[in-house]
Amino acid sequence: MSELIKIASSQIGVKEIAGSGSNPDILKYAEDCGFKHYTSDTIAWCSLFANWVAFKSGFERSGDLLARSWLNVGSQIESPEPGDIVVFWRKSLESKFGHVGFFTGFSRDLSRIYCLGGNQGDQVSITARPANTLLGFRRLRLLEDATFGKAVLRKGDTGDSVMRLQQSLNELGHNCGTSDGVFGVKTETALKQFQSTADDLEITGIFDVRTKDHLKQVLKVRSVA
Repeated sequence: MSELIKIASSQIGVKEIAGSGSNPDILKYAEDCGFKHYTSDTIAWCSLFANWVAFKSGFERSGDLLARSWLNVGSQIESPEPGDIVVFWRKSLESKFGHVGFFTGFSRDLSRIYCLGGNQGDQVSITARPANTLLGFRRLRLLEDATFGKAVLRKGDTGDSVMRLQQSLNELGHNCGTSDGVFGVKTETALKQFQSTADDLEITGIFDVRTKDHLKQVLKVRSVA
């Protein structure tokens, strides 16, 4: 489970207050993200919530309350995994109306897409939307240097550091599948592919100090490109 999903899930059940009041938690999302003119939870807040989750997780964000603004953030992807951004159209494909949340899965027949987001039934929840209203999936990038811990990582290891390694490899196009925090054969193969892109790295499939330093440098350059 990605950090984005963890933080978004922690807010499930936060909902609008009926009447003239506003839920202070929703207003706090706006305050944390610098949306100074957001003063009432009657204003659509799906993009606000996505911005807040990305902010808290250390990922890039759209900085806009328009759901479709997320189509300009991150990298476009075709095979999403939990925690990736999913954007839908509302009312019409040609309008500015939309909805944004975090992808959690497909229905068995692929006709519906499940997402975790804000302003879904006036609250943070997981809901399903028709797949034919999809505008796109986006994978966000970390804003700061990735933190992988101090340990050397190799096949058989598990945990958050492995998940962060997998997310980073996937971001760079070295496909290691779902970022599940389990260092298996696919992660090892993807890591070897990454190591093959640098003259001074041995192709071992082991995430050692030199490989870690090089990966952090590549990610840093990419984040400011």
